[in-house]
Amino acid sequence: MKDADWDRLRAFLDVATGPSLPALRREFPGLAFVRCDASDMAGGRPFLVTPTAYVYLVDGRGHCVAVTPDLAAATGLLIAAREGP
Repeated sequence: MKDADWDRLRAFLDVATGPSLPALRREFPGLAFVRCDASDMAGGRPFLVTPTAYVYLVDGRGHCVAVTPDLAAATGLLIAAREGP
């Protein structure tokens, strides 16, 4: 993922109602987006925390998809919905 893509993504991720997967997929067709509940990612360290989600970078270049801290290696985002601050 490029820094310019990340800057544009932040605007979608910071929306008060939470990010819209259809809008993300429409605006960033080359990236994968997955949503889950925050409890599914217990113990994981998010790349970004917003008021509505924990955001993880996903690297899908290899045989298995993996969470990564490396923005340059990210091929998508995992958005873990959260409640409250």
